[in-house]
Amino acid sequence: MSKVGPFLLAFHIAFLIFIAAPIVVVVLVAFTPTAYLSIPTTEFSLRWFRAIFASRDFPASFVISLELATVAASCALAIGIPAAFALGRSFRVVHRMLAALFLSPLLVPAVVLGVSLLRFLNQMGWHGTFASLVLCHTVVILPYVIRLLLTAIAGFDHAVETAALSLGASRLQAFRRVILPLIMPGVVGAWLVAFIMSLDELTMTIFVASANTTTFPVRLFDYLTQSTDPLVASVSTVWIALITLAMILLDFVYGLDRLLVGRASNDRARSRG
Repeated sequence: MSKVGPFLLAFHIAFLIFIAAPIVVVVLVAFTPTAYLSIPTTEFSLRWFRAIFASRDFPASFVISLELATVAASCALAIGIPAAFALGRSFRVVHRMLAALFLSPLLVPAVVLGVSLLRFLNQMGWHGTFASLVLCHTVVILPYVIRLLLTAIAGFDHAVETAALSLGASRLQAFRRVILPLIMPGVVGAWLVAFIMSLDELTMTIFVASANTTTFPVRLFDYLTQSTDPLVASVSTVWIALITLAMILLDFVYGLDRLLVGRASNDRARSRG
């Protein structure tokens, strides 16, 4: 393996600083004792972190976002697994048309999709409910789930399934005991991506959310339109800390390398080492 030259190393360091600098600034601003955006120099305060929990809106919206992301990601996964298997095993024209249909939300601007879903929900009388939010988020995140699952299925050796069927297993048993464990990194990765996409969805949700189903990004956006005090920085800092903690727990419980690379790749790497 060739060593990294000093110029390339300096470029990488500068790039990391450029990426991390805004996050560091936001975290520092969150500890300011003043009522305006400023970096504390002589005194640090937890004033704006206490203000988060003093307000009922942000914690309630955060709980709604977690529940919504969990349910929507699970629904998208339940739809995406059979859809990905059906699309990944055939190259007929009809299947290609269905694949284009499932992936079409990726091509539609979020504003257009939000207006269309709002019109649809109003016509059906579903606007303002938690179920309507789950439906809309499932539509938005389903293409990401299918694309990731199609990649996992493409790398799956179908001869293993054939062997299980030849040994007397039913298709359900072969899927549950043979196929699913082999594609589990792709399934977990698809669910996590769907969860993150739903948790961070803003543009479309602005149109379909109501006062009782305001998600965390929508609540933060509404607050930004009315005020620019350091509460926004403290909320962002808590958000960054929660994401970092979730990634650490995921790495401890499941393993990020296993999730991102896959079990087979890790086994080969260990055998080579």
